Amino acid sequence: MPSHYDGTHEEALALDAFIKLSRSVNAVHGRLLPALQKEFGLTESQFAVLEALFHLGPLAQGGICRKILRSGSNVTTVVDNLQRDGLVRRERDENDRRVQIVHLTAKGRVRLGEALPIHVDRIVRAMRSLEPEEQRELGRLCKKLGTAAG
Repeated sequence: MPSHYDGTHEEALALDAFIKLSRSVNAVHGRLLPALQKEFGLTESQFAVLEALFHLGPLAQGGICRKILRSGSNVTTVVDNLQRDGLVRRERDENDRRVQIVHLTAKGRVRLGEALPIHVDRIVRAMRSLEPEEQRELGRLCKKLGTAAG
């Protein structure tokens, strides 16, 4: 549905594209995220933290914030909950005691190892509504938009 905003052609075009982008992301998340919570007990942010630590190794909380695009207070809460559940552990940085380095635990590695293949399969199935070339084009356009916004 196009925007009902009464503005210039450029404004209407930008709003229409933005609304469609937002709705599509929300629709896909709406299909993927409840299963992640129900089956593995992980929120989107918790999953993102575990995945970042799995692929990148131990990170300072500030590095996690930048990697998963969340605020410091959000990441603190997420890491608190992951630590409570035994999925991560914190250690003080030897060079700067103010910095906490977050490590994936063996339990966290197992949980992510169970969740990741299933989550990836669901993403692949969700993206099959686009042809491979359309997926590449969508990726290119999203990267261009994200780079310009950052």
